[in-house]
Amino acid sequence: MSITRPLLQVDGVEAVYNRSIVALHGVDLRLEAGKILALLGANGAGKSTTLKAVSNLLPAERGQVTSGRIVFDGLDAVQTRTSDLVRSGLVQVLEGRHCFRSLSIEENLICGGLGRSSSRGEVNADLERIYGYFPRLREKRKTHAGLTSGGEQQMTAIGRALMSRPRLLVLDEPSMGLAPLVVENIFSTLKRLNREEGLSILVAEQNSTVALRYADEATVLENGRAVLSGSAVELRERDDIKAFYLGQGARAPGRAAA
Repeated sequence: MSITRPLLQVDGVEAVYNRSIVALHGVDLRLEAGKILALLGANGAGKSTTLKAVSNLLPAERGQVTSGRIVFDGLDAVQTRTSDLVRSGLVQVLEGRHCFRSLSIEENLICGGLGRSSSRGEVNADLERIYGYFPRLREKRKTHAGLTSGGEQQMTAIGRALMSRPRLLVLDEPSMGLAPLVVENIFSTLKRLNREEGLSILVAEQNSTVALRYADEATVLENGRAVLSGSAVELRERDDIKAFYLGQGARAPGRAAA
């Protein structure tokens, strides 16, 4: 029986900042192609560090992977330049709704396709595709990004990433600071992209309620360690997850009875 290779595999990864501050302690992840994996945990649990390790962005913040391996579709992500990972289909949307504030929404989106040497026709087709998923961006396409709402800026950041035609979209706290209805809109659109285009998604979230509703699988981080993994459906029903992350009790993951 053949074993399917995962699109992304993280094995025993440890990471440090400034050669002294240990942020990750042997984290393991596995993401199958066409699936959504949610990375859950409180602030400071190691979610952002894990995503930056996957995208090889840690060196830009005086961080490094000190042991373990990260493999994206056969590529050693730790030894591959971030720009080459992007060209290979791994694209990250950083925390904080990063946009070029002085550029229009449409100009921001076009920037996402520059690395693909696309023709004008391909860029226009991709813009129409993004506007189909985020109609609000079509309405605001000529508006400077800095003058739009937080939700519109987050949609712009995601849309710009989609313009590079990723196979794996990595998202860091896409719900942060947004109204509940906007969060639902964004996550339902991500699920639609996953369902209609087969887009694989790795998303780090503190909002476990919404993340577990849209993800296929989830991994919980605590103090830089992966303490629990499983299907999103199973994790939604676990008392320790409800207690620690859904605000329905007081026991932490891994410490409750099985």
